[in-house]
Amino acid sequence: MTVRSTEPPVRTAADGGGSRPPAAPMVACESLVRIFRTGAAGRRGTEVQALQGLDLTVEEGELLALVGASGSGKSTLLGILAGRDTPSAGTVRVADTDLSGLGRRARTAYRRRTVGVVRQQTASNLLPYLTARENVQLPMAYAGLPRRQRASRTMELLDLMGIERLAGRTPGAMSGGEQQRVAIAVALANRPRLLLADEPTGELDSSTSEEVFGALRAANTELGTTVLIVTHDALVADQVRRTVRIRDGRISTEVLRHAEEAGAPLAGQEYAVLDRVGRLQLPREFTESLGLAHRVRLVLEEDRITVWPDRDRPA
Repeated sequence: MTVRSTEPPVRTAADGGGSRPPAAPMVACESLVRIFRTGAAGRRGTEVQALQGLDLTVEEGELLALVGASGSGKSTLLGILAGRDTPSAGTVRVADTDLSGLGRRARTAYRRRTVGVVRQQTASNLLPYLTARENVQLPMAYAGLPRRQRASRTMELLDLMGIERLAGRTPGAMSGGEQQRVAIAVALANRPRLLLADEPTGELDSSTSEEVFGALRAANTELGTTVLIVTHDALVADQVRRTVRIRDGRISTEVLRHAEEAGAPLAGQEYAVLDRVGRLQLPREFTESLGLAHRVRLVLEEDRITVWPDRDRPA
């Protein structure tokens, strides 16, 4: 295995590389740690480290997929970004808000105005006795938006989601995909800067999944909302320009995609992620194929680092 070094492109004042400072990322996680304790209250239990020094940056306006096996830490990360949980160590900032030290009132304001959340279970996103229109208007009412503005904003969002015809229906009169698109409109009601979608297509078939992903993409392109999707759905993960894989509580690899020409399918390249202290998680299929285990030999060459199996270990 070989790791090559690459020189970043030199930016000039003409292309934005002058004295203007770079824009702050929408999400910045540094050395994020989250430890859970199991066992009954008051008793000494077992510590489970769900996040182990995770580093992640999401740029403003990005559409990103986060993937990983069960227990990898992705749900824990999502809970922290949603303002439902706090890290045990490290820092996390969303839209210039430090989530580590928020009080109850500030955390409520953050969840109401800065971040929107769409859950996997369609039934948990909407109040069943309210119509689509009323569900979308409800968070606006909590935020104090005037009634007239609520009505126009609601219809704009339902139109963007392609479901304005469902404004007067309750969730029970909608399909699962239609409910999820209403849920996205609810999450966008107060113009959040970050939209978190937790397995939004997990209960849907492929054609309906495409409709829901199209709604998330519309939120990103039409409204400029930064969107982070946690997904196991390859149909979704393969259509975004950046997919981040989390493993054992840290970011392990990223897939970056681009189109060779306008209208062409996205072609991807996978990269291993080097964290702040130089740790690298090699893909399991690579280590198993080459028999890499316990220790490896590193050789620094002129433009690369090579990783060799330890041939001296006992068979």
